[in-house]
Amino acid sequence: MDQLPCNSHVDDDDDHGWTKVVSRKKKGSGRNERRILTENKTVSADVKEILRAETAKNPQPKNKKKKKKKKEETVRAETPNNPQPKKDEKKPIMSLSEAMAKIDHSSLAAFLAVSLESYSDEPVTQLLRFMNYIGRELTEVQFPWLEMFPFEGTWPKVIDVMNVPLCDIPEPISNTSVSWILQLPVMQLSGFVVWAFGCTITHLEAQQKGAKSGKIGEQPTSPKPHMPIFVTLAMVVHWRPEALTYALPTIRGRRYFQGQDRLPLTVWMMAVASQHNLGAGLYSWAHNLLPVVGNTSCNPQSTDLILQLVEEIVADPEAWTMRRNQAGIVHQRMIPPPSFEILLRLTFPASSARVKATERFEAVYPSLKEVALTGEPGNKAMQEVIQQIFSLSLKLAGEGNPALAKEATAIAIWCVTENVDCCKHWDSLYTKNIEASVALLNKLVDEWKDHSLKLFSSARKIFTVTETMKSFRLKNEKAITEGGANASLYKEADKSCKFISRRISHVWFRHYCFKATAVVLAVAAGLATAAAVAAAGVATFAAIVLFIYPELRDLLW
Repeated sequence: MDQLPCNSHVDDDDDHGWTKVVSRKKKGSGRNERRILTENKTVSADVKEILRAETAKNPQPKNKKKKKKKKEETVRAETPNNPQPKKDEKKPIMSLSEAMAKIDHSSLAAFLAVSLESYSDEPVTQLLRFMNYIGRELTEVQFPWLEMFPFEGTWPKVIDVMNVPLCDIPEPISNTSVSWILQLPVMQLSGFVVWAFGCTITHLEAQQKGAKSGKIGEQPTSPKPHMPIFVTLAMVVHWRPEALTYALPTIRGRRYFQGQDRLPLTVWMMAVASQHNLGAGLYSWAHNLLPVVGNTSCNPQSTDLILQLVEEIVADPEAWTMRRNQAGIVHQRMIPPPSFEILLRLTFPASSARVKATERFEAVYPSLKEVALTGEPGNKAMQEVIQQIFSLSLKLAGEGNPALAKEATAIAIWCVTENVDCCKHWDSLYTKNIEASVALLNKLVDEWKDHSLKLFSSARKIFTVTETMKSFRLKNEKAITEGGANASLYKEADKSCKFISRRISHVWFRHYCFKATAVVLAVAAGLATAAAVAAAGVATFAAIVLFIYPELRDLLW
């Protein structure tokens, strides 16, 4: 296996030189071939002269064909019980696990050690050499590409393909390969993921065309060229899932990678990554697959496959650590606000728009919501995320969908209590979202006991809420005076604003009473302390005097 060419139509701007390296390799091989041909032309003249001289001295027998035929008859006579195989007999199909078992892990380890040392500054070359090495044993492997990644028909279950081909790699080979992969730079591995993804798509398209034309054979399988790329891609994505997350923007941005016929391969990569890192799998799902479901052109089979992946991630026993310890992947959130908005719309559609997938979204929604809303409370980036979520929640609360409005209103209140600066943002959006604002104010009043402690936990929060209510009441008064279609909404909002303002006044009153009481107690304590100090000073002076003049003791008695 001298080369691993791939005509994947992949641009070479973001794949870190992968396409360029392969192109250079092809061009170099062409120059070598021309050089060899030139040398052969030169040598052939000399060889002809030598052959002529040797032929004159040692002429070849004329009955060469007869002797050859007689020899073949003798061989057939001597081996009557060992008939030669017919030309049309098929070679036995070797499984991937059998082929991988033939690789000696100690020889592979030595090969990779030399590769790391000799090509330390060329990770792309190291990957190509690795694929060439393992490809020597994979030439007889036939793999059911179109059964695993079909462009048409029924797609396999995620759980049936998420361990392929990793389950076919012996542990010693896997350990040796992983220790080498972990030493390669992640950005070069990211470029490899993009390149290998494009190569696989091209390979699957060729398989599809061959299957339709009947040129592949009885089964839509393909031997040789792509297996080492596929095996290496699986190992890189599984053991370095961050390489996949860095590759996602490129995969999202290229039209060649888009389309629902590419979905099985895309889901497979993310499922392989999630086996080692749930966060990377969920990040990939939320950024790449969830928007696909949000598209109205997404068919039920695609929705089913995408839901299978997130259901596997959420059902993992270690998923609770992922939800508790929300961490950014490549400095981004696992479920960013835009993806969370899509999730809300899919989980809480209008009653007339409910489908079979709605119940499945409802089942995974609590876990995904926890991930979307979890973060360090005092973190500046988290504060910005909360404000973005508040904006989209306020928008969704006013769209007229009762189920969606109820959930969006609850999330908006959570945002206000977590980040009081949302009140300032709310003030700028108040008149444009008056219906949603009324629902939010009413819910805040109804659940006042549940939220007041958080809202009034500091003087800054109390002041911010106070100023916001003052601004709302001015807007309400102006709108009511002018009249209009929404005058009744402003009247309803004003009732809630007055209630909250009264509660704030009580809080301020209690706050100042507490401060005044504290001052009085402090002054009283200070006077008592001074009196105690004075008394102690008199007693000490008397003791000293009595010690010096003990005869005065009798006068005291």
